[in-house]
Amino acid sequence: MAKKQKTIFFCEKCGNETQKWLGQCPVCKEWNTLVEQNISTKALNRKERKLGENIKPLLLNEILIEETERIYTDYEEIDRVLGGGIVRGSLILVGGDPGIGKSTLLLQVSKTLAHNKNKVIYISGEESLKQIKLRANRMGEFIGELLFLCETDLDIIETIIKEHKPDMVVIDSIQTMYKYDVSSSPGSVTQVREVTNSLMLLAKGLGVSIFIVGHVTKEGVVAGPRVLEHMVDTVLYFEGERHATYRILRSVKNRFGSTNEIGVFEMCSEGLREVKNPSEYMLSGKPKNASGSVVACIAEGTRPILIEMQALICRTNFGIPRRTATGVDYNRVNLLMAVLEKRMGINLSDCDAYINITGGIKIAEPALDLAIVVAIISSYKDIIVDNQSIFFGEVGLSGEVRGVNMAEQRVKEAVKLGFKRCILPFVSMQNIENIEGMELIGINNVNEITGKNIVEILSKS
Repeated sequence: MAKKQKTIFFCEKCGNETQKWLGQCPVCKEWNTLVEQNISTKALNRKERKLGENIKPLLLNEILIEETERIYTDYEEIDRVLGGGIVRGSLILVGGDPGIGKSTLLLQVSKTLAHNKNKVIYISGEESLKQIKLRANRMGEFIGELLFLCETDLDIIETIIKEHKPDMVVIDSIQTMYKYDVSSSPGSVTQVREVTNSLMLLAKGLGVSIFIVGHVTKEGVVAGPRVLEHMVDTVLYFEGERHATYRILRSVKNRFGSTNEIGVFEMCSEGLREVKNPSEYMLSGKPKNASGSVVACIAEGTRPILIEMQALICRTNFGIPRRTATGVDYNRVNLLMAVLEKRMGINLSDCDAYINITGGIKIAEPALDLAIVVAIISSYKDIIVDNQSIFFGEVGLSGEVRGVNMAEQRVKEAVKLGFKRCILPFVSMQNIENIEGMELIGINNVNEITGKNIVEILSKS
């Protein structure tokens, strides 16, 4: 059949299609983002289509699952984030800021899998083979069947994958890959979508696990059409400050495990090293006799982590006080400060407020509210909080302290690190059994923080 040329306008931001050019995209409302694309379509005659003899619907008990359905990476942090290992035939998207360590992480995973007698192909469209070797030399000796390829043509890549039939493939990055039959430049919305669709069919058809690296925009989302995250099985974000040593691998979508799981890594000269006890790592260097320093317990996925919450409250020298929040939602901090002014009578309208989570970690969990409130009160009144106490709980607009999930796991994590006292929502105490060595104090309202039942925790400096 003869090919027909069809002209469609695509939005470079969201991938929306229109039949004519528009100044503003009707979906994402961005201006001057529509570009013209010539798409070759081929008419398909239904009579020419043939179904395979083995294609038929199956009952659930007729579908067989092998014991080797998952591939273990020997990295506990990565296996936890993926839900227990890499599922064969899955398509996994890894996004992150430039220079954060995405390629280093996947190269280390490829090295480990090859050492465990798995066949791995690492395909790079951004580095030459010599550049990859220079980066790999600092990771030690590579043993096993780990193949490297520098190529951006997807047709050649598909041929090599079908020929070698590896267990895992790494594509670094999806924005550099292209298909010849798609008339647009590499990295465009059309190319990213078509290349990802081809890789998805390749992964499901051959049972090959494929990792694809995706660049992110200045807003922190993966560049390309939003449909990219819908097509893949798992979306992982590699987070952290480029100049800091820690890195966090976060799962935001996972068809084979729980979401919001995190893995903590530390960047060193040999590459990335997993941090198996992030609570101890986050609390290292905590001051012992400083006001405004409070230990909180958060829950990321199924893992409780202890962190240090810091607050600095001081009189402002300007007409409008300054508010700064690092690692926590700025609007949430303003909300909690309004609760303190209204419910506890603490005048913060003429004070600068600086809130910080040490280590550079970013938290959006409501259970951090109580620790923020205590840290603000501690700094405002110049009161030192006991180093053996932790806080967690959600604070409402009426000043009530609401319950949070995984209360018992949070308390047990605090016991492991030697904490003696836990201040938590009163309703959460009903779900916690007696834990030896831990004193539990339940509160219903923020006014009880400075009450007589917690007077032992706060001591004037």
